[in-house]
Amino acid sequence: MKKTLASVCFAMLAAGVSAQTNLQMYYDFGEGREYITSTLEMFKSDNWGNTFFFVDYDYNFKLRDTDGSEYVAAPSSTYFEIERRLNFWSGSVLAPLSLQVEYNGGFGSRGLLNSYPVTSAWLIGADYLFHSADYSNTLNLQVLYKKYKKDTESIPLQFTVVWGMQNLFGLKGLNFAGFADMCGHKTTWLDEDGPKDTDWTLISEPQLWYNVGQHFGCNNLNIGGEVELGYNFSGNPESGFKCNPCFGLKWNF
Repeated sequence: MKKTLASVCFAMLAAGVSAQTNLQMYYDFGEGREYITSTLEMFKSDNWGNTFFFVDYDYNFKLRDTDGSEYVAAPSSTYFEIERRLNFWSGSVLAPLSLQVEYNGGFGSRGLLNSYPVTSAWLIGADYLFHSADYSNTLNLQVLYKKYKKDTESIPLQFTVVWGMQNLFGLKGLNFAGFADMCGHKTTWLDEDGPKDTDWTLISEPQLWYNVGQHFGCNNLNIGGEVELGYNFSGNPESGFKCNPCFGLKWNF
């Protein structure tokens, strides 16, 4: 549930909208997951560029009741990401190019005795925007230097693609957005065959939303979801490729 609002921010700017906040609620159907995730996103532009952040919570921290049954008692994991883009030259030929600074970090848990940090990381680099004439279709390409706090990177770079397509196939309110991150990060996994080291992580989350609320006077409400595609992604219990489909609702404030 990352970077999805950033993929349509320039379309909002073209329409005269300088800020947007939304709340997304998902049910994850992935193998061994089957829990709810919330994502709060905010985008805001100003004279110096724009700011984007999101906060994820997974709701799957289970406790055992007196009758032996389990129940979800609290959020199990959280992840925070904030990005600042600087662009003082929007009126020049370099307008599509922005400088970007970013922070990521969080905490994960799969039970009382199985928790892990999402190590703090700082990123700095550049973002380049491609767009259609009316900004309804956008593509951002980012190259970022990524440094984890007291951690090891095989290659300290992150390559990111973020896209947004409005009114897909000419259907008003049908929007396709998402992102893909690839970064070098040495990780040791405890798979069934024993410890396994990996050097690259790939995650992509394509989303499809339909503004169902437009049909009954409530443009805030969207229905849709995403598919989380991960390769050696730490949010999964094992290394390798994983596919986690999610059904979702989104409310634009």
